[in-house]
Amino acid sequence: MTPRIHLGTAHVPGGEDLHLYSRGDDFMIVLDRNELMSTRMQGSEIALAEMSIERISHCAAPHLLIGGYGMGFTLRAALAKLNSQARVTVAELVPEIIAWAQGPMAKIANGCLDDPRVTLTMGDVAQVIGAADRSYDAILLDVDNGPDGLVRAGNDGLYSPAGLQAAKRALRPRGVLAIWSAAPDPRFTKRIKQAGFAVDEVPVRARTNGKGPRHVIWFARKAE
Repeated sequence: MTPRIHLGTAHVPGGEDLHLYSRGDDFMIVLDRNELMSTRMQGSEIALAEMSIERISHCAAPHLLIGGYGMGFTLRAALAKLNSQARVTVAELVPEIIAWAQGPMAKIANGCLDDPRVTLTMGDVAQVIGAADRSYDAILLDVDNGPDGLVRAGNDGLYSPAGLQAAKRALRPRGVLAIWSAAPDPRFTKRIKQAGFAVDEVPVRARTNGKGPRHVIWFARKAE
């Protein structure tokens, strides 16, 4: 069996440590015994980008905010679908995540952070959202494990009623808030509706071949 090799540790502000491992050509980011993401399972992160962009097809020069770089699956998928006039802001809290993208995972990243359409902001995506006013056509959140977070208690504020209202203020009319989750959460679906969004809850598979665990993406649209 191919051994799993520990490549680095990321210290999450106010949260648990993350660990990067490789096994052959595959990479995985692990919290304790939970595999948060891996290069073997990127289908739902790709869907997060592609389905969001489909929902803002009316925008000639869209501006997207991606919360959480992760392994860059969502960013790379977005760049592949967006035109040259688009802009993508990536907010990443953990410096080591970016260091891994530019170091051991550089081949996987494939230069996506150097794309001229991309602006990288190091910091909490909640603060980026809170400082915005009708700035984005879509906000894509792949932060922690979804509304039921594992990594950092501070992430819970993103999914609170106040956090959802902040996201609504940050969106342009007809803008879309897209939220990835490892599992369904009926209470959170209700919370989004109570925040005044029109909600579409879509199940997606973890793997690009349509197999693997079933994840969920909420697409919440702001009114005109």
